[in-house]
Parts: sequence; structure tokens; C-alpha cells
Amino acid sequence: MRFNHMELTFARGALDEETRADIDRFYGDVLNWRCSPYELFGQPGHLLVPDEGQFILLMEVDEPIHSPSYDHLGLLMDTREEVDDVLEACQRYQEKDDRLRLKLFDDIVTPTVTQRAFYVRYLLPIWFDVCALEYPPGAEPARRWRFTEG
Repeated sequence: MRFNHMELTFARGALDEETRADIDRFYGDVLNWRCSPYELFGQPGHLLVPDEGQFILLMEVDEPIHSPSYDHLGLLMDTREEVDDVLEACQRYQEKDDRLRLKLFDDIVTPTVTQRAFYVRYLLPIWFDVCALEYPPGAEPARRWRFTEG
């Protein structure tokens, strides 16, 4: 089983053209997601697609999500270097747009796994936990999902 989709809700009128363009610049240009308008049940929305099997749908509703804490969705990278590259890109983006928020962590080290991670939040009502998991020899999981380009 793996993540397929998530819907995030906004107040009516919040996903205006300017906000969608800003969302596209970050999630499209920095995270390399495909971003596009999307209509569902006759209502306009916006779609963020990290890969062909996963998407986040942004919709406007009367009672939108409100998440003042660290509610988040984990984004698993293959290596710590990839995490560091995305972090560096986020930090560069933050220099020109202070609406981007970051929460940095030291590596989380346990006997069976080391997690390299940071949180990022930009214009969406949740954080994203960008992480990589490193296993010592002999502690690798028996099965794990891995992205490969077709």
C-alpha cells in the first residue's frame, strides 16, 4: 500500500489565480510536481501531481481544513543527499518568499533506522515532511516501495 491521493480544502475564493500561480511556482518549479487546474463535480479545483500514481487535490469549500499544528504528509526520498538538495532549493525559495516555512531537524537516529528530514509548508494547510530513511546492514525492511523511472 502507498499514498494515492489527498484532498486539501480552502475557504471559498482562496484559490484565486494569483495564489494558484504561487502554488505552481513552488510545487512545480522546486518540487518538480505537475500542477494544473482541475474540475470536479462542476467545481473548479487545482491538482498537484508528484508522479502518475499520486496527487493532491486542492478544493474550495464552506468549511475548510484548519491545521495550526504540525499535521503533515511524509514525502520519502531515496537518499539523504536528495533531502538536502530539496532543503537547499526550499531555502533559496524562502529568500524571495517569506511565506515559505521550514522546520529543521537533526537526524533522528535509532538502532534500526536513521531518518534525515525537514518540514516545509507553503500556502497549503499542512506541512510536508521531506525525509530519507537509512538502514544499517541487516536492518533493511523485507519489503519497501522504491520509485523507478519507466
